Amino acid sequence: MVGLAQRAPLPVGCGLDAFRADVARTLDRHPGIELLVYPEMHLHDAGHLPEDERAAALEAAAVPLDGPFVTELGAIASAHGIWLIPGSIGERAEDGYYNTELLFDPSGALRARYRKMFPWRPFEPHRPGTEFVVAELEAGGSSNDAGHGSVGLSNCYDAWFPEHTRQLAWLGADAVINVVKTTSEDREQELVLARANAIVNQVYVFSVNCAAPTGRGRSIAVDPEGWVLGEAGLGEDTLVVRYDPERVAGVRRAGTAGTNRPWAQFQPGDEPVPLPLYGGRIDPERWAPGSLAR
Repeated sequence: MVGLAQRAPLPVGCGLDAFRADVARTLDRHPGIELLVYPEMHLHDAGHLPEDERAAALEAAAVPLDGPFVTELGAIASAHGIWLIPGSIGERAEDGYYNTELLFDPSGALRARYRKMFPWRPFEPHRPGTEFVVAELEAGGSSNDAGHGSVGLSNCYDAWFPEHTRQLAWLGADAVINVVKTTSEDREQELVLARANAIVNQVYVFSVNCAAPTGRGRSIAVDPEGWVLGEAGLGEDTLVVRYDPERVAGVRRAGTAGTNRPWAQFQPGDEPVPLPLYGGRIDPERWAPGSLAR
């Protein structure tokens, strides 16, 4: 079971006590959750500050991934024996400041980190990342954890670039976890994108936004055929949905709506398709996603 925790963001510098308590309350109410996900920058919000002070405050609050803040987040995951995405945080690295999505395993180890590739320019001050991240969520850590296939990490505006979700699916992701902090009027369009990205890539898409009054809410979970498994309202809520990687494999075998199999588009002998925009091409011999090899 996947839990999408639509919450109001926590201000920078408030520590982790409130977050720790919210994780405990959420799991007490929904004990079947095995993967719990929070919104983008949930633990590093500067919206309460004057606008001209926010960028500096966010950068000042950034932490290294090997520091005590991240270690404490891992301890929260370990205490409950769950996979945990606490949203994203400001990451301080030698080469700059990133908006970084974190994934902890049930033992508390930091299993993956993804630096947002498409910051919402010109409003976000972070340096863009350049690496796609897909992580295997194998069994382990708790008696009810049977494994969750592979998940691809995605951060808010990344969803507006179809190449991003396509690449994650090609790398073998069964689900794309899109953490979001949408405070603008375009959440309606993002719901369309969540369904579209799921449909054209035949993957689950889980998009968790922050709650009103800061955000526009409406977190959404979509299955590999584009059916909406659940959608939240504007306020704080927890969407709990079933997620089955085998459904991804089944949809790709049978086709979306029993007919469309985009990952099986090419046949032996087809010529590569040039992609001038990227200085590359679609090579039929390399088209199938990694998950089909499992």
